[in-house]
Amino acid sequence: MPRLRSLSHIGFPWLYDKNRLLMWHNFIKKFEPHLRDTEEIDSFYYALLLSAAQKWDKQNPKRIVCESYITLLKHEGRLYPEENCFICEQHIEEEVALMQAFKPAHPKCIYSPALPTKKVWDFFQSKKTVFLEDYEVEYLYDVVMKGL
Repeated sequence: MPRLRSLSHIGFPWLYDKNRLLMWHNFIKKFEPHLRDTEEIDSFYYALLLSAAQKWDKQNPKRIVCESYITLLKHEGRLYPEENCFICEQHIEEEVALMQAFKPAHPKCIYSPALPTKKVWDFFQSKKTVFLEDYEVEYLYDVVMKGL
């Protein structure tokens, strides 16, 4: 116990992998503006980050970021479950594009690449990226990196 007195952090095996560390740093940076005006931070955020950190060396970090982000949106009540375009409010058929906070839109409405609608809705329901291709996860990761 005496050694725990000046402990500054608990290390993870991936801390020495500079690519994973850089991705972790970029992910953590998104929380500062998101939680800036919060007086008391809910334990949910600590649990979310700890869970992500524990999986960071065993799984693709981009998948962890996407799964953590959808969990955060669900917890905050910001997950937009509508099957209508956020811009024009028309029904989305075959392909969907995602805006910041995973808000669905027609690809032509936001001039963005598209993903298959069924896969996106399945991701929203399951909160898992296991059925998504790597390029689809990359797309979701880019959306997350625009900000929480």
